[in-house]
Amino acid sequence: MPSSPQSPVRVGIVGLSARRGWASLGHLPALRQLDGFEVRALSASSAESARRAAETYGVPHSFGTAAELAASDEVDLVVVTVKVPDHREIIEAALAEGKAVFSEWPLGTGLAEAEELTALAAGRGLRTFTGLQARSAPVVRYLRDLVADGYVGEVLSTSLVASGRGWGADFPEGAAYLLDRATGANMLTIPFGHTLDGLTSVLGDVETVSAVTATRRRELKDRTGTVHRPDVADQIVLGGVLTSGAVASVHYRGGMSRGTNFQWEINGTDGDLIVTGDHGHLQMGEYTIAGANASSGAELTQLPVPDRYFDPALEAVRGTQAYNVGAAYAQIRRDLADGTSVVPDFAHATRHHRLLDRIERATV
Repeated sequence: MPSSPQSPVRVGIVGLSARRGWASLGHLPALRQLDGFEVRALSASSAESARRAAETYGVPHSFGTAAELAASDEVDLVVVTVKVPDHREIIEAALAEGKAVFSEWPLGTGLAEAEELTALAAGRGLRTFTGLQARSAPVVRYLRDLVADGYVGEVLSTSLVASGRGWGADFPEGAAYLLDRATGANMLTIPFGHTLDGLTSVLGDVETVSAVTATRRRELKDRTGTVHRPDVADQIVLGGVLTSGAVASVHYRGGMSRGTNFQWEINGTDGDLIVTGDHGHLQMGEYTIAGANASSGAELTQLPVPDRYFDPALEAVRGTQAYNVGAAYAQIRRDLADGTSVVPDFAHATRHHRLLDRIERATV
């Protein structure tokens, strides 16, 4: 890591392609708004692809493999933005080189991989970070403070219904891996997993679990006419009790609804909060909060997120998919400077994998 708190963190991004993708839409724009980071290297699917991407984005160094990037003296932090099945090999290479790692969520294809990677990082004493950026979103941080400050009184229950956006009838070409349970990338781990982590950051951990999952769309055609038979759930219902004693219910449906695509209610002894949005990916969507309590009256009123929850350094990407990623990076810089661990690390990711594993095992 940097030799002094004032030195920039030199970043190498695995999976930054000139053909666009999450790294170019989220990570790169966020990093370029923040002091304290320099994107020094990238790797892609081949040396030629990496060279083109480096020219496109003005990145000084390009590598054909993630292992070469991890070995570079130009890189302090390896950022992993590729498909989940490739995470393990890349992260192992980075940790072997003594590099800090920021991996997109899910950390691994399942609990076992996450546990192994967490143990490996801990054994080497290396800093790790996981892209569960819903908890970095201003709307989620404000909601957490409203609840903590007693806006609703004691939380009695919470209910959330949302659309997964993917895993519906509209199936894009090239997304077949999202229908294969073995890849670890599905509706349970991605939109449901991101959102559940945001929910627990506001209301506390899930203590008891019951669940129902189903695959209601048994055959899907992509735009080429190819038929796919998914073995992942497109309906997920979680019922549980939080550590506070509050009762929780969460229902995710594949695809999009003509009605509600995201509504999250928090009901308490003294008031209610309702979060609505455009889809069930809390880590990247647009959401608003309304509330009413004993002091404000019976009518719900909009509760705009105060400006203090937004980082002025990220104003250029406010309202884009890059903002929450940028907020996570800004906190990573503070974590590295102060020795704190606010951004989820691999140990946190493993605990979250363990919760999702409990949900799968509890299904009826």
